[in-house]
Amino acid sequence: MLEKTKDYTRKLCFKIIDLLHCPFVKRGADDPYHSVFGQFISLTKQASSPTILEIGSRNVTGITRRHLFAHCGSYVGFDIIDGDGVDIVGDAHNLSEYFPVDHFDFIYSVSVFEHLLFPWKVVLEINKVTRLNGLVFVSTHPAWPEHESPWDFWRFPRNGFHALFNYYTGFEILSLVEGLPCKLYSLVDDDSTRGVCFQTTNQGVALIARKIGEYRSDLLKWDIEVSDVIDTMYPNQQSD
Repeated sequence: MLEKTKDYTRKLCFKIIDLLHCPFVKRGADDPYHSVFGQFISLTKQASSPTILEIGSRNVTGITRRHLFAHCGSYVGFDIIDGDGVDIVGDAHNLSEYFPVDHFDFIYSVSVFEHLLFPWKVVLEINKVTRLNGLVFVSTHPAWPEHESPWDFWRFPRNGFHALFNYYTGFEILSLVEGLPCKLYSLVDDDSTRGVCFQTTNQGVALIARKIGEYRSDLLKWDIEVSDVIDTMYPNQQSD
């Protein structure tokens, strides 16, 4: 009974919020953010029996994506915690310890990069295990409430991805879109924050990048391990 009451209250709150913000609310299915993943799926279908790696494949929300790639020759679900949808358990900061070099045609991750302590290191590891001209899809958040604490480290505005996927890391960006717009409202009376409610920010950013070569190992190196910096572990609980 308590759960039904909570669910009813939650739905009622959403209806009230929608009424207050109805001039701003648009169909999520039409948002350009979602189109990028559709583009990525279409590109995988153009390949013959491709090998695909999903980083962060554990089913924690009831949303899974493996079925969208039934056409692939090999699909590996990779996650730092074992569970439904996970084929190999490991840390994305050390991908090349689990997979051969130049192995995958396509690699993707959804709402994972904000949980990576060293996302730049993961990009280098992705480069190692992706074949030349292979494609990478990443989606994450420019703005989002803290979640999966204490392993919630970053937010990524669109332009920040140029620091991660570029000539020196061995990639070129093919698509880069922010979407899922929202409004912020300041809960303090600081003058500098009062106007944020008139601006729009985005909750999602999506990228497709192509591997154009090996990363510049003469310039880029990060031998620090996650365990050298923090002694916590990603929480084994329901996600956002």
